[in-house]
Amino acid sequence: MTVTWEELGWERVAAGVGRCRLPGWDCTAGLVLGAGSALLVDAGSSLAEGSRLRAPAEELTGGRVTHLALTHPHFDHVFGAAAFAGAEIFGAVGMDTVPAEELRADAVRNGLDEATAAEAADVLVRPRHLVCGEWTLDLGGGRQVLLANVGPAHTAHDLVVLVPGASGSPEVVFCGDLVEESGEPQAGPDAVPSHWPAALDRLLDLGGEDALYVPGHGAVVDAAFVRAQRDALAARFGVSR
Repeated sequence: MTVTWEELGWERVAAGVGRCRLPGWDCTAGLVLGAGSALLVDAGSSLAEGSRLRAPAEELTGGRVTHLALTHPHFDHVFGAAAFAGAEIFGAVGMDTVPAEELRADAVRNGLDEATAAEAADVLVRPRHLVCGEWTLDLGGGRQVLLANVGPAHTAHDLVVLVPGASGSPEVVFCGDLVEESGEPQAGPDAVPSHWPAALDRLLDLGGEDALYVPGHGAVVDAAFVRAQRDALAARFGVSR
């Protein structure tokens, strides 16, 4: 019997595309199925969380996760990456330079157990493939996915994942924390607020009006929500068009 996304605690967003909202920081992980391959978008906040993502992902794919795209270098999105041994890992150019100690300290400040944070930092996996502009991944079975470096914005190294529509399904854009639905977008010390509205303009250009946009935190939204958040960020940081 074929297992469904929902039976495994995931939400089916479109044909062959789903996402999971993780507890704790309400961080989203995404999954895109190809033919004999699968792309995971973000890996959770710890090795244990990465392992909890891997099991249902492998059940849905019928194999292993072959590709991993990390949307930005924050602990709640990258600390589970080491759980996906053998996956080809992608990130924005420069993401590989962020110190593991910086991520560990940020994780502890935000409430992650010190031992858990240290364990993840010690085995932190860096992206092997660094995306400067755009990178097209062929997952087989007619499924191609576009990785686009649209930052700096939320961080200095922001990557989005565009999944073209298939079998009548809409396009899906995994936004990372460029877009947040469950709270106000967070601008930490590594944010580049002056570029953030432009990054959202680029994101909207990629996805278009009819796409589904998957935030780094919160429920799936539409283009109107992203545009409103873009305008709110521009007003918040005094950025003109």
